[in-house]
Amino acid sequence: MPHSSFPWRRGVLALTAILLSAALYFGFQSQGVATSLETQAKQSLSLETALSNGKPTLTEFYANWCRSCQAMAPSLARLKQDYGDRVNFVMLNVDNGKWLPEVLRYRVDGIPHFVFQDGTGNPVAQAVGELPQEIMAANLAALMAGEPLPYARSEGRTSPLQETSTPAASSDPRSHGAPMKP
Repeated sequence: MPHSSFPWRRGVLALTAILLSAALYFGFQSQGVATSLETQAKQSLSLETALSNGKPTLTEFYANWCRSCQAMAPSLARLKQDYGDRVNFVMLNVDNGKWLPEVLRYRVDGIPHFVFQDGTGNPVAQAVGELPQEIMAANLAALMAGEPLPYARSEGRTSPLQETSTPAASSDPRSHGAPMKP
């Protein structure tokens, strides 16, 4: 009866599949990028400490649901290992209303959004989006050396908006302030 060995083989195959599935599940849970992102956020330096300790700072605006943030988490962890003694790493979750003033100040309109700050806390450049580790490393090296960052948008001073005292020439919103024609 050659068919009597099939139930035994199916049982072994099912048990093997279950064990492999469990191993994969727990392997991904312990090395998951989302967990790594959350762990990095918990271990990051507070913004107040970073901006007052005299070291340059890399501030990352992120969200746990952001796939690009999750994808960059392993390379940022390696950069923190390489530069963490000379550069502050700060993570601010855009979903936390506490950081709304910073989100507005740095005009965060996409994540991940990185702000590079000198040792006095002044922003010197920004970068937005998923960036390769080599580009981030080049930016950090330039930041530490006090040189312009090769792969980031420079920031300069801006003038505050002031309310003008001249009234609008027209009450029609489609006129864009042009005088009305009779």
